[in-house]
Amino acid sequence: MTERVGWEETAEEAYDSAPCGLLSTSANGTIVKVNQTLLDWLGLSGEAVVGRLRFTDLLTVGGKLYHETHFAPLLRMQGEVSGVAFELKREHAPRMPVLVSAVVRYDDHGNPVLHRITIFDAQIRRAYEEELLRERQAADLARGQAEADRSRLQDALAVLQQSLLPATIPVMPGVATAAYYHTASPDELGGDFYDVFHIDGHRWGFFLGDVCGKGPAAAAVTSVARYTLRAAAMHNPAAALGTLNAVLYERFAGGDLRYCTAVFGTLWSDLATGRVAIRFASGGHPPPLLIRADGSCEYLLSPDGTLIGILPTSQFPQTDVTLDPGDMLLLYTDGLTEARVNDQRDFYGPEALHKLASQYAGTSPDALVEALSDVLAGFGPRLADDTALLALGATGLPHNGL
Repeated sequence: MTERVGWEETAEEAYDSAPCGLLSTSANGTIVKVNQTLLDWLGLSGEAVVGRLRFTDLLTVGGKLYHETHFAPLLRMQGEVSGVAFELKREHAPRMPVLVSAVVRYDDHGNPVLHRITIFDAQIRRAYEEELLRERQAADLARGQAEADRSRLQDALAVLQQSLLPATIPVMPGVATAAYYHTASPDELGGDFYDVFHIDGHRWGFFLGDVCGKGPAAAAVTSVARYTLRAAAMHNPAAALGTLNAVLYERFAGGDLRYCTAVFGTLWSDLATGRVAIRFASGGHPPPLLIRADGSCEYLLSPDGTLIGILPTSQFPQTDVTLDPGDMLLLYTDGLTEARVNDQRDFYGPEALHKLASQYAGTSPDALVEALSDVLAGFGPRLADDTALLALGATGLPHNGL
């Protein structure tokens, strides 16, 4: 049912006052009819347009070229074209972005006789698209700046992380060493640390540890731990860990509690027999893995002290072990054994480490650490914590072979 209104609109009035531009052209493009809406947009009169101008005369130079190479050929082939972007030239006004659709009217013999063209004002859409483009460009610029800032931060963190580790491992008579540090995330400072150094005469010191947490606060504890253990190395391993415990407790117990786990040891080699005597103490750290040259492996489940820095005083019992030529001792942090496997359901675990290490019995610390570094690299993003490795091996080489 048609609703009645208080006035009637003729078809000509509806055509002239339509909310879009309307025009018709002959087959050769000459404008034969145009509505008032389009004339108002153009700032022209009907007399100046009808019979005098072609549709392409209303377009910019770029629009004319696109019309001849794309719009007109498509219209001839398909009989219709929809939503093509152009810009109209206007008298005394900026160019007007529009969207143009056209259909072809054919005579009874299938010959084109008329092109009916509808033109929609796209100024608001163009402004919206330009705003979107500006926002995208701003977002791309911000993203690029963020990536550059992140890269600089990662470089700075890598330098700082390296400063918390020894630049080189010294050569010890009768002892081969290998160390490795795997960073889980380049965006965070880790708290793992290790070192090997000369104490006096025939004694050498070594340690490996793991500070609770990450970031600058953990790095500060790492620095304190390294320098404290080096300074306390003249004492036995138990006393050295006791000193570190007292220092950390005094420095951090009153505020943000910071603690670590560590294994500290001393070693000396008998160049006549090729054996290496090791004495170590542990504070809450995973047990070292002893790998014998004959293929047997065992975790040295020695009496273990508490976490370092938790209590004002603590005992750290010592353990003695002797490496025969070809034997190795592996120290590691829990980033290795607590790495997630099997779609994050399980840990890598001590059993897997034991199995892999036994396969490298009788080889060298370098071979063992390289194999473990490959394992760590294979974890990819599943590795949530940094990992430090330190392997010591008795070479059995005589003194004059060094």
